[in-house]
Amino acid sequence: MQKTLLSIAATMFLSACGLAPVYERPAAPVTAAWPRGDAYQPAPVAADARPAADIAWRDYFGDAQLRETIALALANNRDLRVSALNIEKARAQYGIQRAALAPNVSASGGQTATRSPDNMGANGQGALSRQYTANLGVSFELDFFGKVRSLSEAALQQYLGTEEARRAQQITLVAEVANTWLSLQADRERLRLAADTLKSQQITHELSKRRFAAGATSGLDMYEAQTSVEAARNDMAVYTAEVAAGENALALLVGAPLPEALQRPAALGNVAAVAELPAGLPSDVLQRRPDVLGAERALRAANANIGAARAAFFPSISLVGSAGSASGALSGLFKAGSGTWSFMPGVTLPIFDGGANRANLAVAKVDRDIAVARYERSIQSAFREVADALAQRGTLDERLASQTALVEATQKSFRIHEARYQKGSESYLNALVSQRALYAAQQSLIGVRLARAGNQVTLYKVLGGGYL
Repeated sequence: MQKTLLSIAATMFLSACGLAPVYERPAAPVTAAWPRGDAYQPAPVAADARPAADIAWRDYFGDAQLRETIALALANNRDLRVSALNIEKARAQYGIQRAALAPNVSASGGQTATRSPDNMGANGQGALSRQYTANLGVSFELDFFGKVRSLSEAALQQYLGTEEARRAQQITLVAEVANTWLSLQADRERLRLAADTLKSQQITHELSKRRFAAGATSGLDMYEAQTSVEAARNDMAVYTAEVAAGENALALLVGAPLPEALQRPAALGNVAAVAELPAGLPSDVLQRRPDVLGAERALRAANANIGAARAAFFPSISLVGSAGSASGALSGLFKAGSGTWSFMPGVTLPIFDGGANRANLAVAKVDRDIAVARYERSIQSAFREVADALAQRGTLDERLASQTALVEATQKSFRIHEARYQKGSESYLNALVSQRALYAAQQSLIGVRLARAGNQVTLYKVLGGGYL
């Protein structure tokens, strides 16, 4: 018996070997540095600045109303809830696969009653016999070639990949909520600007009507002023619809009706509480993004499946045994002399399967190659996203300064032309042209401010911002 236990232990020790290929992370198919433009360069970053992956979203976004909106979305968004449930499912599937590594122990008990016919009895009467059994059974597959361990490793990587998918989903949701919230504030500012412009143009229109009635000007000034009024009224209708659509989109992302406190208009400005996010090196940044990590987990799972497919060519060794008690009377089931045991080792060797094992191995290798291509594609997509965001970051400050100066210049020009018109020294045409230029410049300034705030959100997302 002792020799048998030693041989079983030695066999289980040898089962530590596996046939899965040694995993090596593929080289990143991107350059070692971010592309940089010649016209503008990003502002210098402090040496002690934390990377985006180490900054929680609560610490990154400075606006309290935006933080509350994001928190509400994380608690109620249905897509994120599905991702969380997928993690629970993957964890259970990993538990099922991992259970195959441990022996299966079961207990059983039963009674067998048999009656022999009368014509077979010694005195012409049948006999009734009973047997009671109680057994403890153990079954275990020796993972000599690592098949079970490879399948368990694949399930583990799939589970971890599901967690990475949830992290990516959460970061994406945070960014979507922030961008939708910013777009809503921009539309509200455009609506306020259109309302102010309409009010100003209505005053000018009334003035031109009185002048026309008094014979001081021709009807051309009155009609030109009316065109500005109607254009402002049209913009108000457009932006009213845009605000309503933005509120609906935000409510959908949040997954619940927005509280009254979160529906108040907020200033469109700098949303980041962190001064600057360091870009770092592509190899350091990209490999911390959850979507890239998820693609690598899928690659590791495909690599482990090759080991399981290779192990299918080799024998499968299983040990089945049981020990218990048997007796013809229930009262004697556990008495001395009623013990019984059985030991049934088995070996299954594949001889002919019509090429199914070879085909399964070929499928596993192709799946691994597909996973490599997807991993490299995720690296390339992430690299482009970061590069595009960095390229915008280098020019947005200059665009904002230029557009602000343009608004100030057109505002001064409009005031001069409006004053000259009110004094009667020139027609309304010059004031109208100047007013339209001011209105367009103000609308563009809102767009630039939105782009700058959105770039801060995008950088946080593409650099792998923290998800907690």
